[in-house]
Amino acid sequence: MTERIERTRIDGLDFHVRVTGEGRPILLLHGFPDSGELWRLQTPALVAAGFRVIVPDLRGCGESDAPSGVTHYRLDRLVADVFELADAYAGDARQIDLVGHDWGAAIGWFACTARPQRVRRFAALSVGHPEAYRRAGLEQKLKGWYLVLFVTPGLAERFLRAGDFRALTRHAPSAEDAARWRRDLARPGRLTAGLNWYRGAAHGGWRRPGPVAVPTLGIYGTGDPALAEDQMLNSARWVDAEWRYERLDGVGHWLPIEAADTVNAWLVDWFSGSRPADAPGTAR
Repeated sequence: MTERIERTRIDGLDFHVRVTGEGRPILLLHGFPDSGELWRLQTPALVAAGFRVIVPDLRGCGESDAPSGVTHYRLDRLVADVFELADAYAGDARQIDLVGHDWGAAIGWFACTARPQRVRRFAALSVGHPEAYRRAGLEQKLKGWYLVLFVTPGLAERFLRAGDFRALTRHAPSAEDAARWRRDLARPGRLTAGLNWYRGAAHGGWRRPGPVAVPTLGIYGTGDPALAEDQMLNSARWVDAEWRYERLDGVGHWLPIEAADTVNAWLVDWFSGSRPADAPGTAR
């Protein structure tokens, strides 16, 4: 398995991208405070199943550029990045397969709303459809308390830097990930860049999304400290296509690492399926 490390220019920024395999293109989107390293356990399984795996460090993260200013992280810009990455790395394929975790899942939902004809199948890990999240019950409202903090400039940075990023790293799925988060976020401007994903969403830049016309797999872990089950389970109401839900009992937020073998099996099975030619959103 040969991994190629590439740089591509999007919106005036250099993006760090790992490309592995030669089959059907599948794009994997990480969340906060991660980088493309999140998907290290999925890449071999997907390559073995015949996929070309495209793993970017999204803007502001990992080894990609991190522009200053909230406007660079508006949802419309993050979604545009998805399709410009697809244009750069999907070759002649008119459609891509798409996987997202955490913020990557949220971006994936918006991408499927914006251009369903470009996405063949989608898998959302941990984070459900934005409307299902918005309408979720009291448990989700309580678990999401940190959002108010994260959109508050200065206060969030001070809180998260305290104790060598203890508030973040105590939830890390491994010591390796905790060390990487500390290293990445300690660089000048990088913590604020990650928090700007939240602030960019709070500043708008996208209408509230309607139903998604892309076959979608939702995966949720019942031990997630930040997300309640209803925001994923009720996403079925917002998918006007094939919907599949899988639940991991006792597994926390970082499903790609905490339950890699099971997640890999579900992803390979899901993306080995096909969309009927006359299904909603199919490219023509």
